[in-house]
Amino acid sequence: MTSGRALPARSWAFPALLILLCLALGALQYRWIDEASRAERDRLRAGLQDSITRLAIAINADITAAVSAFFPSGRPPEDALQPEQFREMFAQWRESTHHDDLFAAVGLVTVNGRRLELTLVDPVSGEARVSEWPPRWSGIRARMEARLAQMMGLRPDSYGKDFRPGPPPPEEAMIFELARFGRGSGGPPRNASWLIFELDERYLRESLIPEHLRRYLGQSLADYSVQISYRADPSRVFYRSDPQAPGGRPDAETALLEIQYDRLLRRMSPPGMREPPRARNAGAEFGRLQLRVRHRAGSLDAVVERTRLRNLAVTFSILLLMGVALAAILISTRRAQRLASLQMDFVTGVSHELRTPLAVIRTAAYNLRGKLAASPAMVEKYGALIQKESERLTEIVEQVLEFARSRSASHRLPAEPVAVHEAAAQALAACQPLIEASGVKVEMNIAQDLPPVLAEPRALAHCLQNLISNAIKYGGEGGWVGLSAAAEGEFVKVSVADRGPGIPPDELPHVFDPFFRGRRAIDDQVHGTGLGLSLVKSAVESFGGVVEARSRPGRGTEFLLRLRPAAAGRNEAAQPAPAGGWPA
Repeated sequence: MTSGRALPARSWAFPALLILLCLALGALQYRWIDEASRAERDRLRAGLQDSITRLAIAINADITAAVSAFFPSGRPPEDALQPEQFREMFAQWRESTHHDDLFAAVGLVTVNGRRLELTLVDPVSGEARVSEWPPRWSGIRARMEARLAQMMGLRPDSYGKDFRPGPPPPEEAMIFELARFGRGSGGPPRNASWLIFELDERYLRESLIPEHLRRYLGQSLADYSVQISYRADPSRVFYRSDPQAPGGRPDAETALLEIQYDRLLRRMSPPGMREPPRARNAGAEFGRLQLRVRHRAGSLDAVVERTRLRNLAVTFSILLLMGVALAAILISTRRAQRLASLQMDFVTGVSHELRTPLAVIRTAAYNLRGKLAASPAMVEKYGALIQKESERLTEIVEQVLEFARSRSASHRLPAEPVAVHEAAAQALAACQPLIEASGVKVEMNIAQDLPPVLAEPRALAHCLQNLISNAIKYGGEGGWVGLSAAAEGEFVKVSVADRGPGIPPDELPHVFDPFFRGRRAIDDQVHGTGLGLSLVKSAVESFGGVVEARSRPGRGTEFLLRLRPAAAGRNEAAQPAPAGGWPA
């Protein structure tokens, strides 16, 4: 049998086109996923930046709203704020806000002669009393005294000496000082007053900041680590959501903690007055603290890259599956074409096999009918010839029918204990005419104490007959055929070997394929259908055995049957052996 005809070039065009389309789709998908990943990264970063900016503005608005309670609405201050008014404003603010713990201290600074007098409100009792300056306010006091001296003309060059650009140091980051000048006739010194607000750090850390983080980051807060440090000294951390937060460049950041002065100006502007100019620190551009947010995975870039790799893996897995499916289709098509070619060869071979005995039978019948064979010896000769060719025809038909039965899903030969030497004797008897005609020496070596095997008696004998016939036909040049059987572990091994030219390595994996005939059989015009070894394999596996072919070119061929002993149990033997391997 031939190894199959090559596919025409046209039949490869469509699979090649599909492969090119898959490659093009993979390249486009890679590009699209890369672009989508960059867009997703920019979207996430912009959304995160917008969220923390609104968070900073909201915190600044809460602080500004608390400070605004100490300034008049719809008009600028007219007179210096008095301690009693200051106390009432503080009480009203405490009653109207839910951030009543926002301030650690609130103070009113007024001018008393040439000195500044501080009035503090007790945050517990709400009483206002003149107090000494707290040590932590010493820097603010020095700046205010310098400012007062400059306003009174005592030290014209003193104002601004202690002014430092940028955010205040960490020690003063929670302290805000706001001037509250009146419009009385006495001039600024007599009608001037200042308010000092000191934020409660604990309230900011434990209440206000976490509340706004939950509000503006929502469920995504669990994915991010938040760190707030002092802008004047970034090494000092004011708040950290995760002690194990990863370092590195933040995904988004903004300034935090500043009064919205434009809101204060709008509050004090009379109705109908032109909108006051926007103060430079009205939003979240300026502040005493710096809020930094970073994804717990390392960065948004890492998260997006991980998602991108997953998408690429899924996409290329799908493309790979498509490629595997295409390859499977190509292999299946190739096998189908090869099988069709084999079947055509089989039809040609069977037709040739049938034509020869039919021609002989027709010639012999013609001679007998035409009385060309007048003598009894000639009649007997033609009768024997007709019988021989009829048996050959019967054998071909039986082989084809047996192959059709072996393809049936319900085909399973009943197994029973069979003596190997009896099956071998039947096979040798059936092959005796071929043995005598070829002059091949058959050597049988079967142990007498060999246990019976589980098989169907007629099928086992037919398998051995087929193997012996093949050994005589294809290995007869060696003049020797060996038939042996012996126990091997849990199985009984039956071997049929010859010393012929062997089977080429490229043909050895296909010897059990239906309709397969090697190149040598076709070239030498050895009679056969290509079904014998396929039927052997099907029969042996149907009663739980395994068949294997071994061959080395120039040194002969050996076919091995491994059968289960009858003692192994009928039910176990009836199960088909694993295809392509030996039983465990």
